[in-house]
Amino acid sequence: MFRNIFFKKFILPGLIFQSLVIGGGYGTGRELVEFFLLLGPKSGLYGMIVSLFIWCIVLSFTFDLSRKLHAYDYRSFLKKVLGKSWILYEITYLIGLVLVISVLASASGNLLKETFNISSIYGILLMILLIGIFSYFGSKVIMKFLSYWSIALYFVFLILVISIGSIFSENIISNFNISDNKSNWIINGFKYAAYNVGIVPAMLFCLKDLKTRKEAMVSGVIAAFLAMIPGFMIYFSLLSHYPEINSEIIPINFLFNKLGSDSFKIIFQVILFGTFVETGLGLIHGFNERIASWLKEKKVILSGVNRFIISSFVMIICIFFAEQFGLISLIAEGYGTLTWAYWIIFVIPVIFIGVKKIILK
Repeated sequence: MFRNIFFKKFILPGLIFQSLVIGGGYGTGRELVEFFLLLGPKSGLYGMIVSLFIWCIVLSFTFDLSRKLHAYDYRSFLKKVLGKSWILYEITYLIGLVLVISVLASASGNLLKETFNISSIYGILLMILLIGIFSYFGSKVIMKFLSYWSIALYFVFLILVISIGSIFSENIISNFNISDNKSNWIINGFKYAAYNVGIVPAMLFCLKDLKTRKEAMVSGVIAAFLAMIPGFMIYFSLLSHYPEINSEIIPINFLFNKLGSDSFKIIFQVILFGTFVETGLGLIHGFNERIASWLKEKKVILSGVNRFIISSFVMIICIFFAEQFGLISLIAEGYGTLTWAYWIIFVIPVIFIGVKKIILK
């Protein structure tokens, strides 16, 4: 019993947050290249540390506010935090949802095309179907899937890092020591942190077991580290083939081609595809929970069938964006603008209110 409660309070939120981050954040390796590795090896690492620090603060405050306000969907939470301005977050969230899932759909299509040499549309369709099915079953099934898949992801990433490190350790050390003079690692760290942490209200459904401020704060810090550790793993793996890896659409695939292990590559692709599904699922489930909360006020229950329909409809909208724009351009051009919106609408208010509540405790 104790172990189960401990897991729900301190591990599950981190695994759910990692699920939201991994696919849209760094599952392909492309995002880590765009935000960090392009700055240079050392500057990129500094930027990631900045992002981790920001995640620790915002997650801790968000978890505590959610606990204190008894708000476990983003509509209820933002209405209590932002008042009438909460609709601004709604607009930003929906834009972010479409953008991130467009990236995931594009990545899913590219992944299956590169791995199995089949049309990219099949990867997108499979993603739609899986997200719709999980959405149908609701929060309990979704939380189990997200947590178990995240654990499997850790295991596979660990094998990847060990494999790359054992073969290309000299390359990694040599490339890490390449000098870089990029001074904007702080800005990129802020950007990367905000566009990921801005979707945290989508995961509030898993925080209902937190009872005290201390539990919420500790859970938030653990969640930040659980989400960023795989990012560090991938980053150091990418260094093995810096700087040529900067131009790869899916850098992770490039690494596996260098390893020369087809069987491990296929296993990893299955796990990676699952991370795309879990990130998209987490975002869409957050949207479904927002609709469910609104309907509950009108004494209407959102059925599993309607959750499936909503999920599929949102995914179909995203197909258009995935097909019209490439993965690199979506990440490079779309995420930057979204980042500053999250800072203004979500991150700064949460930090300000969180600090105020601690001071006035």
